Amino acid sequence: MVIRQQAGQKIALSMVFALIVSMGVSAQKKDDKKQSDDQKREVAALVKLVDDAAAGSALPNDLTLAWAHEDFLKAQGNKEYAPFSVTLDPTKASGGMVSFYWRVVSKNAAPPPPPPDPKEKKDDKKNAAAKRPEFAYEDVSYLPTAGQTAPMRVTRSFTVPAGAYDVYVAVKEPTSTQKNAPAPKLSVIKQSVTVPDFWGSELTTSSVIVAQRIDPLPAPLTPQQQIERPYALGGIEILPVTDLKMPKKVELQTFMIIYNPKTDSMNKPDVLVEYNFYQKAAGAPEKFFNKTSPQNLNAQTLPPQFDVLAGHQLQAGQGVPLSSFPEGDYRLEIKVTDKIADKSVTREINFTVTGS
Repeated sequence: MVIRQQAGQKIALSMVFALIVSMGVSAQKKDDKKQSDDQKREVAALVKLVDDAAAGSALPNDLTLAWAHEDFLKAQGNKEYAPFSVTLDPTKASGGMVSFYWRVVSKNAAPPPPPPDPKEKKDDKKNAAAKRPEFAYEDVSYLPTAGQTAPMRVTRSFTVPAGAYDVYVAVKEPTSTQKNAPAPKLSVIKQSVTVPDFWGSELTTSSVIVAQRIDPLPAPLTPQQQIERPYALGGIEILPVTDLKMPKKVELQTFMIIYNPKTDSMNKPDVLVEYNFYQKAAGAPEKFFNKTSPQNLNAQTLPPQFDVLAGHQLQAGQGVPLSSFPEGDYRLEIKVTDKIADKSVTREINFTVTGS
């Protein structure tokens, strides 16, 4: 059976010119005057919290902080862009705001120096602080929690070269200045990730992002908006799905970018993208369920101005209604074939269809 994706589907082929250049803590520190003294103290406390966690201290989790998902796309300057999501329980925060800090540490980096000894002289402590290691990435922001009762999903990002990393995320309530106030609630988690390399010459793709919704952006985002909305890519913004248990009433929407396709004399690719669904049953081999009409990305289907050498990115995706899928577990196999290079890569998504 062939499912034909809806005409005017929400994922339209377009040209994505350049992905995001994210600002890190080091960039933000250049404008420290905009940070209040209280904010500086909170950042220092978060940094120490993660320093202690990296040194082997127990990871407190008063706010039920949890890693949800990460994706990988090509950035600039031989680096990769990694938007990610975490969740936390805002009802466990007693104040109206929490500080949110994330640090990315290469697994191949040298271990950080030990913290300064309290007995050292003041000048020695300053020298030790000056030797604080440079991490692959770190950043900080502030999240309002007042009045929120549902679990919060927070999306942020980092930009690093390909490789293996540990990502630390820390969340902290403000420290009260009142006498005998309870200690602030805080959480730290550690997540290991392997960032793929999209800068070679072989055919490859970004992560396949499963989306709740994909919206056009009427105007470019400010740097601060980009930090808070890392799934804004070029002229579109993706609201990603992190729970792949999906009700029959929704569409399975996918989005990905295809990297390094070979081109013809007009700098146009010739790529075929096929979508095949397989149904899985406990104790039995999976079986073919259905497929959608394939996508042809070539000189006949792409905009006339599309030019790989000019930096235009080749994106693909479909929105498939799940109403005809019986409840159960499925695997979507996406096969990308570069007809000019005669090479293929395959990506897959495992998901579950529920009744509601």
